[in-house]
Amino acid sequence: MASRPAVSLTSLGRAEVANAIYRYVFRAAITRADARVAWENFERDRVTGVWSEVELPVSLWDACIHIAHRYGPILGVRTLDSLHVACAMELKADKFWTFDERQQKLAEAVGLDVKP
Repeated sequence: MASRPAVSLTSLGRAEVANAIYRYVFRAAITRADARVAWENFERDRVTGVWSEVELPVSLWDACIHIAHRYGPILGVRTLDSLHVACAMELKADKFWTFDERQQKLAEAVGLDVKP
């Protein structure tokens, strides 16, 4: 992030960050106070423009359905995986970052430049 790349953030991505942070509380990896600080830092970065906020494109839903038809039987993708990948495709993302192996396989299958 130090090089200040344009990183798109959708409402879906924001919800994913919140869930990821608080899942760490559930796993007892961090405290609620740590989670609150992490969320506040994320929100501060969002408000100050570290992330480039974008709306979910209407075409996202058709792209998600297309991905389900094409790759669901082969890769066993989940709806959220196909939504994230469809967002990247519809927003014409240069790079796709993920820590999820299934999501990574799907992103690679559709031709996205994946950064694990």
